[in-house]
Amino acid sequence: MAQESIVNPALAALTPRERFRRQMHYQPIDRGVHWEFRYVQETIERWHKEGLPTQIISNTEWESLDAVEAYFGVDEVVYAPVMVEVYPPFESGFKVLEKTEHSEIRQYADGTICEEKTSGVKTIPHYIKFPISGRDDWQRYKERLDPAIPQRHQVDWKSLGRKLRHETRPVGVFFGSYFGWLRNWVGFENISLMVYDDRELVEEMVETITQLVQSQLEMALKEVQVDFAYGWEDICYCNGPIISPQMFSEIVIPRLKRVTSLLRQHGCDVIWTDCDGDIRKLVPLWLDAGLNCMFPLEVHPGSDPVQLRKQYGKQILLRGGLAKFEFTKTRRDILNELKRVEKVFEEGGYIPHADHNIPEDVPYDNYRYYVREKLAMMGWNKGDISAIWPLRNLL
Repeated sequence: MAQESIVNPALAALTPRERFRRQMHYQPIDRGVHWEFRYVQETIERWHKEGLPTQIISNTEWESLDAVEAYFGVDEVVYAPVMVEVYPPFESGFKVLEKTEHSEIRQYADGTICEEKTSGVKTIPHYIKFPISGRDDWQRYKERLDPAIPQRHQVDWKSLGRKLRHETRPVGVFFGSYFGWLRNWVGFENISLMVYDDRELVEEMVETITQLVQSQLEMALKEVQVDFAYGWEDICYCNGPIISPQMFSEIVIPRLKRVTSLLRQHGCDVIWTDCDGDIRKLVPLWLDAGLNCMFPLEVHPGSDPVQLRKQYGKQILLRGGLAKFEFTKTRRDILNELKRVEKVFEEGGYIPHADHNIPEDVPYDNYRYYVREKLAMMGWNKGDISAIWPLRNLL
């Protein structure tokens, strides 16, 4: 017997908020949610030469990414303005310590020292010193993670809650990072050693973040109904996580459970974190902690939505999982990649999109074709697809 799709074209048109809620709870929808995962800046520069209108750009890099997504008809979301990051932020700008023909060694206000390329192909900076190397450095950060800072209490949550009650777009809230931020602050190799050399300090950092997040969420969730919560980690690579699952389970999971429990008490049960690479060893820990949605599902390292759904069934929710490098190839390859995940989409609980930012080797017309065919797979009718400006008249 053929699997029945959650898409039912006979349904009355849903609002984006209703559609998101239903899709992520395996319920019938009129068509699929259209989300993407942005683009690298070099991709936009290439696409401007290949047909993307040059006016589709804004003052800042982030606004430019928003502008391109809007041009491709990506569904909008609204975010509750919690403040869970370092505040006040460290001053922007840097001091140049040393200069060569193609690079500079720069010192930033947070204490970071790194070598960055000034010409040629951009690469990840070479880090010489990270902001936190011990307790003295941590104290500078801890002071900026204080839940009592007055600026963290200036949102009129009651008024915002009344306003968002009538919102037709999905409403989300950020719940921070519990090891990814530490990796950024301490450094990849350094944090891997610190969990052994000074585990008490690592625990203190994770606990400090958790208390701040709880404080902000408690204020927001009393008044604002959110549809999803999202975090950020990026602690996995091609060979799995940079911290052992056992240590992650001991250090992070009990604290993460406090946050997900709070979210669920207030009706939010779609909870994901952004973690690249091979996440498979952490998935059962996250599910146990109440974090039930995996994103962005990088296929090449092994985070395949098809296999994850086969292993965990409907207890897992999914976002992403379309191998972006297939978009560099032929139209047949693009269709095959969409076909690969089609049954998972039809089951529900899955929003298909690229498994990371679109790289610069994806041609503009390939991306246009991919978006059109993805929307068709998700039940969009021809009229709604052609109403998206870059998809009109696409042969």
